Amino acid sequence: MITTKDKAKIGIIGGSGLYDPKILENTREIKIYTPYGEPSDYILLGELEGKSVAFLPRHGRGHRIPPHKINYRANIWALKELGVKWLISVSAVGSLRMDYKPGDFVIPDQFIDMTKGRDYTFFDGPVVAHVSMADPFCNSLRKIILDIVREMKIQTHERGTYICIEGPRFSTRAESRVWKEVFKADIIGMTLVPEVNLACEAQMCYSTIAMITDYDVFAELPVTAEEVTKVMAENTEKARKLLYEVIKRLPEEPDERECSCCHSLKTALL
Repeated sequence: MITTKDKAKIGIIGGSGLYDPKILENTREIKIYTPYGEPSDYILLGELEGKSVAFLPRHGRGHRIPPHKINYRANIWALKELGVKWLISVSAVGSLRMDYKPGDFVIPDQFIDMTKGRDYTFFDGPVVAHVSMADPFCNSLRKIILDIVREMKIQTHERGTYICIEGPRFSTRAESRVWKEVFKADIIGMTLVPEVNLACEAQMCYSTIAMITDYDVFAELPVTAEEVTKVMAENTEKARKLLYEVIKRLPEEPDERECSCCHSLKTALL
């Protein structure tokens, strides 16, 4: 049973390379049972500057769950059950632009969904909801993150379109050229969808910190797991420092003038 001491308003979902934030104190693990099965792992609860934080490794510790097998509904449901309002996602991505370089961060503002067989919604019936995703990321949270990356002088692109593919394979050269030249996407990954959809349905303030690990194959530079791992390792500490500062500065509630996440279901339910 979840008690008051288990509650947290701030959640972090860690992607490839970030399986433990190492910035939290008084940590303990908690297992959450959901109607959708098990989350990716135990949730790590801890404190930072007096704030309660919940951390969940998206792929499980040790990177044991591939992107197309992640139980996204269980992950978001579990964090919502703990009271998470602010949800920060950290993920590794490839670049579809030569000026978006490996090692750079991107705070995306749009996405394109090219996944194929995932569970995309909590509303499978009899309640039906058509949730607006026109602006899929929380602008209130994005602004806080962007203010801090500027102060920290982290090389960051303040906008970007993230194309989400099914995985676990990488793109063909033909596909990569389509994503870049036809769809005009900026970065590519495998885990944003349906995580972002479900967070919106759960009325969470969600934003992604995308860490570029490589150029996608349009650049005639084949992607290797070794390359991805090397660049991610170099950026993990930078991501932890950024998370530390963001968590410290998060207010109790979002600026509703900048955020539609809190009210995403007001006009969505039929």
